[in-house]
Amino acid sequence: MTHLKDLGERSIATMAQVFLATWTVGDMAGAKAAAVAAVAAGLAVVKGFLAKRFGDPNSASLMR
Repeated sequence: MTHLKDLGERSIATMAQVFLATWTVGDMAGAKAAAVAAVAAGLAVVKGFLAKRFGDPNSASLMR
């Protein structure tokens, strides 16, 4: 369960950061910024599951 909490926190943080960066710096509409953020969060989830296999099994980090 620790891994899922860690992964959820990282994914939500990634989504918020990418959305805010795209929305404030870029010249994109809100819907496009949200789509970019959702893709980034999805990639963070994939990375988190790969990290569980290759890194610390109790964390979404690749570090051991």
